[in-house]
Amino acid sequence: MQSKQVEKALNEQINEELYSAYAYLAMAAEADKLGLPGFVNWFKVQYAEELAHADRFFNFVLERDGTIELSAIGRPEIGEETALSLFEKALAHEQHITQLIFRLKDLARSESDHATDVFLEWFVKEQVEEEASTRAVIDQLKMVAGDPNGLFMIDRELAARKVEPAA
Repeated sequence: MQSKQVEKALNEQINEELYSAYAYLAMAAEADKLGLPGFVNWFKVQYAEELAHADRFFNFVLERDGTIELSAIGRPEIGEETALSLFEKALAHEQHITQLIFRLKDLARSESDHATDVFLEWFVKEQVEEEASTRAVIDQLKMVAGDPNGLFMIDRELAARKVEPAA
């Protein structure tokens, strides 16, 4: 059984993951305004992944005989954006989520909650991958510096991204 403090933190993380999904959906809508269907696809795949992450946390809390307490999801701050600014926001958000996962691991360790600590290892690895893949797109966008041909090529590459089946 997990402590009430760990359970509360895991419930907060469920909300963060649902917010992440909501933010990526908003980014997809903004990419659509920019006429970048490949970017829309990338953000919608990210949206689906974040929903899956929330579900992992949800199921873990239930498996530990915990109580789920869902809270309101905040409104994403996505306005008039460029392709680059969307990905910079995505990276900043992923870095925020990484820090939350690290804090959860620290909490689990401080409470000698080995099950939660081990559960969170997958998320640590996932966050390394999330940040790296987002940073790679930022690097490409900076390389093409707004050149329409380069942007077109990146958009085509992002269109090929598919939702990975759950591990």
